Amino acid sequence: ELLHAVFGTAAAAAGAAALNQWWERRADALMRRTKMRPIPAGRMPPLQALALGVGLSIFGVIYLAIVCNALSAALTAITIAIYIFAYTPLKRASTANTAVGAIPGAIPPMIGWAAARGSIGAGAWSLFAIIFLWQLPHFFAIAWMYREDYSRAGFRMISSDDRSGERSASQSVFFCILLLVIAGLPAFLGITTLVYLAAELVLGGLFVAVAMRFLRMRTAGAARSLFIASIAYLPLLLAALVLTKS
Repeated sequence: ELLHAVFGTAAAAAGAAALNQWWERRADALMRRTKMRPIPAGRMPPLQALALGVGLSIFGVIYLAIVCNALSAALTAITIAIYIFAYTPLKRASTANTAVGAIPGAIPPMIGWAAARGSIGAGAWSLFAIIFLWQLPHFFAIAWMYREDYSRAGFRMISSDDRSGERSASQSVFFCILLLVIAGLPAFLGITTLVYLAAELVLGGLFVAVAMRFLRMRTAGAARSLFIASIAYLPLLLAALVLTKS
């Protein structure tokens, strides 16, 4: 069931990514960070990307419905819908797009939970909360590093009117601290042990420290350090969760 859930979710995620790149193909061509993606680089025609995105998205949802269960398929469909029809257009309308985009980004653990258990419990919601909060400092760092790119493409990010970086950095610190607290939930829910809680506090404390360095320095290097720290934090936290599962 785990492999089936991973396969179906991966197919749907690939489809959603293709649809997003089809939708933003003109903006991607204006950004140094994204101009080499398949469509703006000319490696894939837009219509082909659209067909691939629709096909993979539908396949992923149907596969999960048949092989796993209806709940995991429904959660996958909701993830795709929010990502494509809410987050993607909102990037040009509101700086709230990052928070909205973090919702579909945090649902995949719930899909796996639903595929395995056929329901959504408190443990699934705790994983959702952890992934949701983790994404905010992660993407705030990216948005500030590439703020000129995003502005050139017409995207409204938290960094759009934040040349000093104070807003991006202060919110990164806030959400890292909140994550430090929320990431302890699995231990209190009985999903894992106190060993996980100790590991989580160490990892979360280091993450907060890097975010505070970004707030203090507000340089591209400090933002990149926060981005790298976020990349290291999540797999280490999840590894601790798996290894200490009760």
